[in-house]
Order: sequence, then C-alpha cells, then structure tokens
Amino acid sequence: MDKELLEILACPKCKGDVKFEKGKIVCERCRLKFPVENGIPVMLVEEAEKF
Repeated sequence: MDKELLEILACPKCKGDVKFEKGKIVCERCRLKFPVENGIPVMLVEEAEKF
C-alpha cells in the first residue's frame, strides 16, 4: 500500500486514522477492516468486516 495514500485515508465511520495490515485497511477505533481490491481501498462501511 502506498504510504502517501495511507496517510490521507480516514475511516468513513469515525474519521479516525487507519493503517494497512494483512492486506486490509484497519480502523482500530471502530474495529473495522476495509478490503483492498486490485490495489484500491474500498472504504465503504457496508463492505467492511468487524474484528
């Protein structure tokens, strides 16, 4: 994941910081994992999985 892209991304639910972990974009505050498809983050709450 491109570091510059990751720095500008925010969780769509809580607007908090996210990180890239095991192929997914992760928001620890909301406890959501967002998928990355073909190198493109899918930052939709409906597509996220809880952890």
